[in-house]
Amino acid sequence: MNTTDSAVPARGSSPAPRRAVKGGARRRQGSALDRALPYLLLAPAVIAILWLIGWPVLSVVITSFRKLNLKELTRGEVVWTGLDNYTLILSEPTFWTIALRTVLFTAAVVFVSVGAGLAIALLMRQVSPVVRVVLQVAMLLAWAMPLLAATTVYQWIFDQQYGILNKTLVKIGLSGFEGYSWFTSGVSTMSVIGLLIVWQAIPFLAFSLYAGVIGIPRDQYEAAGIDGASAWQTFRAVTWPELRPLLLMVTFLSLLWDFKVFTQIWAFKKGGPDGGSTTLPVLQYLEGLAKSHFGVAAAVSVLMVALLALLTFQYLRRLIRQEGDL
Repeated sequence: MNTTDSAVPARGSSPAPRRAVKGGARRRQGSALDRALPYLLLAPAVIAILWLIGWPVLSVVITSFRKLNLKELTRGEVVWTGLDNYTLILSEPTFWTIALRTVLFTAAVVFVSVGAGLAIALLMRQVSPVVRVVLQVAMLLAWAMPLLAATTVYQWIFDQQYGILNKTLVKIGLSGFEGYSWFTSGVSTMSVIGLLIVWQAIPFLAFSLYAGVIGIPRDQYEAAGIDGASAWQTFRAVTWPELRPLLLMVTFLSLLWDFKVFTQIWAFKKGGPDGGSTTLPVLQYLEGLAKSHFGVAAAVSVLMVALLALLTFQYLRRLIRQEGDL
């Protein structure tokens, strides 16, 4: 009896707790590996993104503190100038004029394009399926047209002598538009360019907002109709609250895209006439490639990124505030 009792471990003896401690250690090691595994799997993608995006941004910032003209570029010289490039840009009165023009042009284009896209999205829900399909196909064709091709078409439409717009206006009795030039001033040139950008932006905005419109339950509209709400009251009480997050997102995307528009402006008048249609992206091109002042062009790029970062901060703040209200 004594031998048998000694062979069987008593409750609370040392071997059982040692085995439990080892098993707990293995479980803790496994849980730590499980927590680290997602980060290990994401690490290659994060490193690739930082290399592809982060390094060019860092390179531009470093270049903005250097004097980098053709001489320095061909000889491989590194000449640090500190904040001289920023001082040179910010001390130019034309820079502030160009910056203000860029901001006003972007705001006008975004306001018109988002408003038109919202109107078409609401219209597509009301029209018949045949009309809706025709409208969607027309927008897809406009969206698919390359930028330079669309710019060439608009140049022909607004041509002084052979443009179809002037000819049409003359035929309906507006003889003052015979031989009228739409590109004699910066304001009229920017208006034509803005019309082109709005025309190309509407399809994306209309399709995006239409996706949000058809996601609104119909019973909400039926309830508003039973309560006797007008069309405007229904829009304010039903459509607007549901579309507001999506509308904020597409507005922010349009702001980023329209702020850095270059192709259409350069293809029309290369920033003319007399610099009247020069924006910050065009100024960056003129300083960098036309004048070979790459350090100054990099400084302009950093200032543009700073403005876009400010816009992004405002967007994120409003988005977080909106999420908190839900």
